[in-house]
Amino acid sequence: MLLIYPPLAKACEAPAGIARLAGALRGHGLTDCTLLDANLEGQLYLLAQQPQTDDTWTRRGWRAINANLDKMRRPELYRNPARYQRAVADINRVLEQVGLNRQLTLNLANYQDAAVSPLQSVDLLRCAAEAKDNIFYPWFAHRLTRILETTNPPMVGLSLNYLSQAPTTFAIIGFLKSIAPDLPIVAGGGLITSWLRNPGWRNPFGGLIDHLVAGPGEQPLLQLLGVAATSRHQPPDFQDLPQQGYLAPGFILPYAASSGCYWNRCSFCPEKAEDNPYHNLAADTVVADLDHLCRQTRPGLIHFLDNAIAPALMRRLIATPPAAPWYGFARVSPQLADPEFCRQLRLSGCLMLKLGIESGDQAVLDAMDKGIDLQLVARTLQALEQAGIATYVYLLFGTPLEGLAQARKTLDFVAAHQSAITFLNLAVFNMPVCSPEAPELQARDFYEGDLSLYSDFIHPQGWGRKEIRTFLDKEFKRHPAIIPILQRDPPIFTSNHAPFFV
Repeated sequence: MLLIYPPLAKACEAPAGIARLAGALRGHGLTDCTLLDANLEGQLYLLAQQPQTDDTWTRRGWRAINANLDKMRRPELYRNPARYQRAVADINRVLEQVGLNRQLTLNLANYQDAAVSPLQSVDLLRCAAEAKDNIFYPWFAHRLTRILETTNPPMVGLSLNYLSQAPTTFAIIGFLKSIAPDLPIVAGGGLITSWLRNPGWRNPFGGLIDHLVAGPGEQPLLQLLGVAATSRHQPPDFQDLPQQGYLAPGFILPYAASSGCYWNRCSFCPEKAEDNPYHNLAADTVVADLDHLCRQTRPGLIHFLDNAIAPALMRRLIATPPAAPWYGFARVSPQLADPEFCRQLRLSGCLMLKLGIESGDQAVLDAMDKGIDLQLVARTLQALEQAGIATYVYLLFGTPLEGLAQARKTLDFVAAHQSAITFLNLAVFNMPVCSPEAPELQARDFYEGDLSLYSDFIHPQGWGRKEIRTFLDKEFKRHPAIIPILQRDPPIFTSNHAPFFV
């Protein structure tokens, strides 16, 4: 089987989804499995193309492209934030210009074509029909032709997670169907899951994609291949993916100990709206997997992909630290407010925790059913700071019960705890189209398209997106206590690279 991770997403770590599928297939005796990180290879292909421009910065960046890529793979660069920012900017500038030569908005984290909306099925079908127009076509047409000739797979699977991947994913599918029309195509991943979980879903891709899979794909894929899935757990398998080519100082091992969210009560959360069930691996299984995978990949960093690392797993990691430092999302909890627990967590290798605090107003948190109070948040931030664990705090502006007054309380809370907040992520609220709370609000089209994931609404307090952005740009981001936090955020790669700076 051929498993593909398509462009375009951040190329700093291996794709976890196709590695999990490879582990399941090989664990069931299907060893003839090929993994292709087309995202990494495709971006390196574009970066090798000399951009057509007279811009001095771009021409200089292209001449230094190999040197800058090499720097990105060495830890020395991350000890000097200014040099890091310069290397990222130079690489990104080259990719941007390569895109501009084709009328695309292209960078190291995004792909946008003004003529194609990934939220319109008709546009994606056109991407498949006109695959030769895709900027990655010369590379993937050659690469995929060679793989098919060499391996003759019985099926091809693509992992589609982000809107920025959709145009090229469909171009790849269109190309495959043009040269091997009888080759079955399976598509899964986060974006496919969101589409399929929408109650109004009507499949527009029936003549192009043979099978669409929502949620974890291991059992559906085995079933399609005619193999009965066993109850025995199989760890992911990264052995066919590059070990040194990613834009990071060493191999980052992405690992999911669970799917869904163990809290699963927050209002307007996509996980709740899509009714994604919570499944977690036993802590002993996670420890055994990490031991095996660390020997296989020798990572410089472990990235837990869980929506929230379970408290029981944290305790197990303290008892049996993995062979590499780690980071991931966690819920604010009483155990994280315990300085001694946080100290032990740091000794286990925890470099950074991402925390979805969302608001500095208690009434807003209660309305969202976050299950946390601001006193607990404050103690958690203090305990993590004392332990030397960095925090990447996520804030959400524009939920229905928040107005300007509540947003200013969030600003005040962040300013009061600025020493314990290492990084910040500021987001404007988007309402999932299938949110159970949506009928309570006056909704209106947000993005036009039959594949839209979110809808806009008339805010009860008149706190619209324009007003929110004005507040963020002119007030929040200009506060003297917040400016240094925002300046620390690694450009483009944000939380994926942040642990290397702590």
